[in-house]
Amino acid sequence: MVEPLSGLRRNRIHRALSRPNLLIGADRELVLITGVAVVILIFVVLTIYSALLGVAAWIVIVGALRMMAKADPMMRQVYVRHISFQPYYKPTTTPWRRY
Repeated sequence: MVEPLSGLRRNRIHRALSRPNLLIGADRELVLITGVAVVILIFVVLTIYSALLGVAAWIVIVGALRMMAKADPMMRQVYVRHISFQPYYKPTTTPWRRY
């Protein structure tokens, strides 16, 4: 474990604390929203065509979400933060500066 001559202290960081929160290999919230939308589609229309369309949509969308999570598990959070920024910031020192 820790050598007595070493003045450094080691702490174990468990993998569950730093691992992204994924479901079926994709972002958990997006998968759940997709599942709810597909279930609503299937049970509101109640035809065989809506069931086939729902299953096909589920397979395609979850596949795309898995590819997105494979590229970057935090992509949804990064995109949400990105769209909250302004497209242009004026070159001033503070927001309260007089022009």
